[in-house]
Amino acid sequence: MIVAERHGRVDSFDAEVGLGQVIDDTGARWTFHCTTIADGTRRIETGAPVRFRLGPGGPGRWEAFDIRPSTGP
Repeated sequence: MIVAERHGRVDSFDAEVGLGQVIDDTGARWTFHCTTIADGTRRIETGAPVRFRLGPGGPGRWEAFDIRPSTGP
């Protein structure tokens, strides 16, 4: 199951490890891996506004994927 698109911003991103977190408009935090950044660069700036989807990730948790830059809500 995939959840509808959400909007938020990149809260943290560690390029060496490839892991980060986004915060959505409700304040919920979602983990992501650099391979889920849609443009294939595997890099994204902390604080960048983004749109993303949620889907099943590690055991029993949801993660952000299809992360794309956003110019607005």
